[in-house]
Amino acid sequence: MRLLKIAAINFLNPAPLMWDFEHEPGKSRLAERYSIHQTTPAACADELVQGTADIGLVPVATYASEPSLAVVPGCTIASLGDIRSILLVVRHADGVKGVRRIALDTSSRTSAVYTRILFHKYWNAAAEFVPHAPDLEAMLKVADAALLIGDPALLALEDREAREQRTGEKLMYLDLGHEWHALTGSAWVSAFWAVRLEGLRDASVRAESLVRDFQESRNNGLAHVDDLVAEWSRRLAVPAQTIHAYLTRNIHYHLDAACLEGLRLFYRYGIECRALPIVPELRFL
Repeated sequence: MRLLKIAAINFLNPAPLMWDFEHEPGKSRLAERYSIHQTTPAACADELVQGTADIGLVPVATYASEPSLAVVPGCTIASLGDIRSILLVVRHADGVKGVRRIALDTSSRTSAVYTRILFHKYWNAAAEFVPHAPDLEAMLKVADAALLIGDPALLALEDREAREQRTGEKLMYLDLGHEWHALTGSAWVSAFWAVRLEGLRDASVRAESLVRDFQESRNNGLAHVDDLVAEWSRRLAVPAQTIHAYLTRNIHYHLDAACLEGLRLFYRYGIECRALPIVPELRFL
């Protein structure tokens, strides 16, 4: 029986979900069932679609194109308010409603769809979007706003005052989790674990065991936030207290009723602004 291949994301925000897969005693036990490699959110989805991974932390926008994937219940990366790591940086005298061109971080499809929805429904429906690697200065050379996600967004916030001192320029920094919640009243849901059901057929892991493995890893990660803060403080140029607040207050890791309601709204609005192909029915493992 073969190991199940997991496509994971090398950002701070999934760290609690990955605890048992990366720390003993769970690491050795789970290595008998799973093999893991790190990639980007967009690539996670591609690998599941192509069959080169069996399980992936999938952007929720991708699920609208691949509804045959099964969702692992209970685990997510979401926010019920300020999210901190999904940032729209605006360079325009009239603020966000004056933005005409937005450079979208190519690391994530879901955040790009949320951004399209916000502009279509609330800010400027005529705005143009261009994909771009997550480099703030380069993005602002080709657009008057830039979407950054994950660690690049966290680092951009930390560099905000220093950048202003270097350049003499004041930019607007919008937390898109905050904006989404303020405008819609619903949760922002970025990703969940999804599984190719064909991949389970010849694997050594039954569905109920897989669900338990992933939910227990989340629970243990949330019980070891202080350890994660110590680890990631050495990896990111972000203060320890900021990392702690991010993991405990900004990111929500339970795929609960509030997240499901937010997902339904996201999919409906995504159809309305032609950013998504269908409204999928969530299929749980």
